[in-house]
Formats: sequence, structure tokens, C-alpha cells
Amino acid sequence: MDVKDIFSYDWSYLLPEFIILGFATILSLLDLFAGKRLGRQVIGWLSLVGVVLAAVFVFVNVNVLDKPYSYMADMIRVDDYGNAFKLLFLGGTAFAILISLSYLKQGEVTHTGEYYYLMLTGLLGAMVMASSADLITLFVGLELLSLSSYVLVGLRKKSRHSNESAFKYVVSGGIATAVTLFGMSYVYGLTGTTHLYEISFRLAEAGMAGYQFLVYVAFAFLAVGLAFKISAAPNHMWAPDVYQGAPTPVTAFLAVVSKAAGFSLLFRVLLISFFHVNDGANRFFFQEGSLYLGLMAAASMVIGNMMALRQTNVKRMMAYSAIAQAGYLLVPFVPPTTLFFGEVIFYLFGYLLASFGAFAVIMVVAREQGTEELKGFAGLYHRSPLMAIAMSIFLLSLAGIPVTAGFFGKFYLFMGALAQETYWLAAIMIVTSVISYYYYFGIIRQMYMRPGPSEAPLAVPKGIWTFVFVLALLTVLFGAFPGLVTDYVQTHFNPSFDFGNMLPSDFQ
Repeated sequence: MDVKDIFSYDWSYLLPEFIILGFATILSLLDLFAGKRLGRQVIGWLSLVGVVLAAVFVFVNVNVLDKPYSYMADMIRVDDYGNAFKLLFLGGTAFAILISLSYLKQGEVTHTGEYYYLMLTGLLGAMVMASSADLITLFVGLELLSLSSYVLVGLRKKSRHSNESAFKYVVSGGIATAVTLFGMSYVYGLTGTTHLYEISFRLAEAGMAGYQFLVYVAFAFLAVGLAFKISAAPNHMWAPDVYQGAPTPVTAFLAVVSKAAGFSLLFRVLLISFFHVNDGANRFFFQEGSLYLGLMAAASMVIGNMMALRQTNVKRMMAYSAIAQAGYLLVPFVPPTTLFFGEVIFYLFGYLLASFGAFAVIMVVAREQGTEELKGFAGLYHRSPLMAIAMSIFLLSLAGIPVTAGFFGKFYLFMGALAQETYWLAAIMIVTSVISYYYYFGIIRQMYMRPGPSEAPLAVPKGIWTFVFVLALLTVLFGAFPGLVTDYVQTHFNPSFDFGNMLPSDFQ
């Protein structure tokens, strides 16, 4: 392995991370010294500029890089896998900032400067997670995202629900962090390294040496700890309280960006470290680990959808829906194939469009009605037909109804399960998806078939109206032409997991 100093690397590939870090730092200083003179909206728009600029350089990396580029003994790896997830993170954060510009006008969040640059630091943590090839940098990125999220959830200081949800989030997050670190400690003890690609080989040697049980223990603790970040069973009960108590744009950020970051971490850690099957010694780990994740997926789908049936608060309902969505996203992992990457990226893309659109509508309705209960949607069609139609499209996409992006997202996952002959998991997908129709259509029933308290037109800010309209249009467009996304992913992203070319001896 060649030894490099800090000046020997081409740091241009990390420009997206540097841009987000730079904007977060500069905006914090601007807020400190000129916050009152700048106004609430300026920092928000500057944050959006930083996110868009970072996305531009991610696209540059996609077109320039033909193989992974490593930094600092391969602790950070810029590759197609990470770039694809970064685009999802950046898109989700941009959407969160756009709806925040309207939400913060209500005055519920007094510290608006902190709000925006905490969102940027959370985004930075997610980007580090996606590019990490070492347990240390993975954990640093995870904690940066987590700590930013804890504070964002509790920024409505005068809200009892916000204070309660932030406290629960910190406590449950601390426990999940401890469990994750405990699993990592076992991995390090068994392998003597924190590098994911070395771990994949040394775990096989540890298993052959008679330490199989400890390998299973490490896997179980890591899977349970990381389940917190994706709000999957058995570490999912924080989600309903946090989703309900957090500011609505933060709820959307957690539902999409934080969840996608958790999956990027889960896939890279488990797929590389535990599911490397090129060596026969790891094949047993592969089978047992896949079964465990299959049970986790099934539990998430069943618990999420069944509990959502009982909810009257729309944001709590969306929280349980997110738990079920995590279960669907785990299906391609049972067992993982070369197709899992494209399936998951398309699903997350469709989920991003539908979730942010739905939360934008929820935000507008809750502001006008003064409640986040299901009854607040009563008669929405008569007060704002376009908003009701857009909300219907988002809900149909989340339910997986044709012609929406969500339909093809679930279809690809379902066909992948059939191809792997995990028929029991495919059956659970179908049954739980049918169950989800009840609570999704419950909102639609309120909008079209229940009389509202008044027939006065719904006051919708022009920016939010445009945002919702565009997302609804894209949800239908990519539902009608899913190849626009899948073909682009197949053409521009090749997340190589060729372990023979990723050992430390081949570091750049």
C-alpha cells in the first residue's frame, strides 16, 4: 500500500462535502453576526444554493469517475454507490428547505438560522455515511446526522409534543448507538480491523476458526442498532412520537433523507462485511443473515401497516407507514443480488417524491385547520380541488397503485423477491400492501366524501402550490415512464462489489 500525504490526493472529488461543510460554517457565522439584518429567508435561500451547488459537483463526479477513488487508507471512498445515494440526500434536503421557507413564517421555530445549518450538517453526515468504507468514518457520519436530527426535532421549544419527542428521540437514539458500537466492537475484536473490505475476509477466517457464534452476535447487534436509523422493527417505536412532535419539514427530512442514509449504511456494512459469498466460508453467514433480515422486513411490514390502521393523527399514520416502507426496502436483501441497487434507488426516488409532496399538503392543511388530525382533511376537495388531487396521487404512490412511481417501486421489489424464490416474503408484501389501502384511502375518503367545517377556499402559498404540483406531475411521469430513472441508473451508476479489486493493497 502506497503511503500518501494529504497533498497527494485529488480533493476535487470531495467538493460536494466541502461545499456543504463550507456553507454550514459560513451560514452559522452570518447568523451569529448579521442574523437580524439578513432576515429569516436569506439563510434559507443560501442553504438551498449550497445544496444545489453540491448536487452539481456530484453529477460531475458521476460523469468523470470511472472507478472508486479512495482517501486516507480507504476510509472515504467516492464511488457510484455513494454518488447515487448523495443525489437522493441532496434532493431530499432541497425539498425540505423549500417547504421550510413557508413553514418557518408561522413563527413556531424562533431559531431559524440554526434550523437551516443544522439541516446542512445532518446532510453532511448522511453524505459521509454513503462514502465511508471504514467503521470509524461510518460512525462519525451516523452521529453527525443523528445529533443534528435530535436538535431539529426539538426546535419548537414552546411545544410540549416537540419537547417530548426530542427527549424520546435522544434516549432511544443513544440506546441504538450503544447497541451499534457494541456490535462494532465484536467485529473489531474478531478481525482486528475497522476497514469493511478487510472485515469481509477476516470474518470468514474467524468463522472457520470456531468463532461463528460471535460472528452471529456481531451481526445481530449491528442489524438491531442500524434498524433504528431506518425505523425498522425491532427498533421502530421512536418514529410515531418523533414524527408527530417534529416540525413538519423535519418530519419529511427524517422520513426520506435520514431513512435513505440509514439504508446506505446498512447496505454497505452488511453486504460487504457479512454477505460476501465469493469465499465458501462466508456462505453460511450469508444465508443466516438473509433470513434474519427477512424476518425484520416481515415484522416491519406487518407492524407498520397494522398500527397505521388505528391512527387518527396523520403524521403518526405516516410514521407507521414509514416503518412499513422500511420493511419493503429490506426485501431485496433476502438474499441480496446484483439487482438490489437499482431496485432500492428507484423505490427511494419514488418515495422521496410522494413523501415530500404529502407532507407539504399536510403542512398547509394543518396550518389552516389548526390540527394534524385526520378530520382536518374533511372536504378538502371542495376547498382546494388541485391540492386534493395532488394528495391523492401521493397517497396512491405510497400505496403502490398504478400509474405512479410507487407502483413500479414495489413491483420491482416484488419481482426481485419472486426471482429469489422468497415467496413467503412476496406474499407478505402483497397482503400488507392491501392492508395499507385502508388507511391511505381513509384520507382520500375524508377529502372527497366528508363535509368540512366550511367551504372557504384553502389558502395555499404560491411556492407550496408550485412545489406540490411539480412533485405530483413527476410522480405520475415516472410512474408512466419508469425507464427514465432505471435506464439512467443502469447507464451512469455501476456500484461494483468486486472484492478482489478492493483490498487495501489496491488503495489509490
